[in-house]
Amino acid sequence: MEQLKNVIENAWDDRSMLENPVTQNAIRSVVNLLDLGELRVAEPIEGSWQVNEWVKKAVVLYFPIQKMETIECGPLEFHDKIPLKTGYKEKGIRVVPHAVARHGAYISKGVIMMPSYVNIGAHISEGTMVDTWATVGSCAQIGANVHLSGGVGIGGVLEPLQAAPVIIEDNAFIGSRCIVVEGVRVEKEAVLGANVVLTASTKIIDVTGDKPKEMKGVVPARSVVIPGSYAKEFSAGTYNVPCALIIGTRKESTNKKTSLNDALREYDVAV
Repeated sequence: MEQLKNVIENAWDDRSMLENPVTQNAIRSVVNLLDLGELRVAEPIEGSWQVNEWVKKAVVLYFPIQKMETIECGPLEFHDKIPLKTGYKEKGIRVVPHAVARHGAYISKGVIMMPSYVNIGAHISEGTMVDTWATVGSCAQIGANVHLSGGVGIGGVLEPLQAAPVIIEDNAFIGSRCIVVEGVRVEKEAVLGANVVLTASTKIIDVTGDKPKEMKGVVPARSVVIPGSYAKEFSAGTYNVPCALIIGTRKESTNKKTSLNDALREYDVAV
């Protein structure tokens, strides 16, 4: 791994090295290891997340060394640089037409992919549901037994290049049409109600106590979150700006697979 890392780092600093077959082989080796789940762009270590920056660089460098090719899937035709992921039966993954994943994305056994899209470098752990028209961006890290509901958008790191991937930890429930981008981390068993939008600058406000508590970039474990807004002063006047509101905590005794409605009903929230 150290040898691969050195080759990738050198090529990142000097793009002329991309013409070297040794460099190209190193880049493709990293992408293959990502596809197999033997390497990750980010990984949990002792309770925190470590971003492997050099692995992300290898994913970015993969594009310029690949040539455009026609990919035929029955009557469907694509024209792209990255081959599609294959071998779902052997991997124990259920894939419903027209679900698509790119080579270099790791998808664990027991994952269900409804018509959806998973980009290169993503890592999806066992038992997760990627529901209809959900998208998992490049290098995003999705934990075990997560539910990504219909139309969810999980951001990637490639365009534009972001410092850290989006991380959705084990047993989280992401409601319909939620957007999570710019390296936001949703911790274990959190529930996002429909239409919650989280960016690195979105205020996440805990309103469960006597005074609001503000945070950004991280949704605490077992939080129940809905869309909200707050008043902000501009030169032209006062306007409401979107935020996310933590309205409660998901009980540890709650079924990990509970539906979004069940998780929110406790707080009399209609979503």
